[in-house]
Amino acid sequence: KGDLEERAAAVGRYIVESGATVRAAAAVFGVSKSTIWKDHIGCRQNPGLWAEVQAVVQKNKAERHLRGGEATRRKYLREPSCTAPHGTV
Repeated sequence: KGDLEERAAAVGRYIVESGATVRAAAAVFGVSKSTIWKDHIGCRQNPGLWAEVQAVVQKNKAERHLRGGEATRRKYLREPSCTAPHGTV
């Protein structure tokens, strides 16, 4: 139980300090997104930290459609690896 609380606090501090998304925090801590969410819920032990984490998570959630659109734009701006239409060689 102590490890969970320590990890929840560490994840919470990381998200607040870096403004990281849940995916980014999961990658840094080597755990799944589900674990980050569970830790986020467990972070309610510290109401001040929980409120700060909640603010960052809500901000990221509000901006996610912008990040997705940018990723799609970059995807289609890349140079195609093959110029032949599908089905032809």
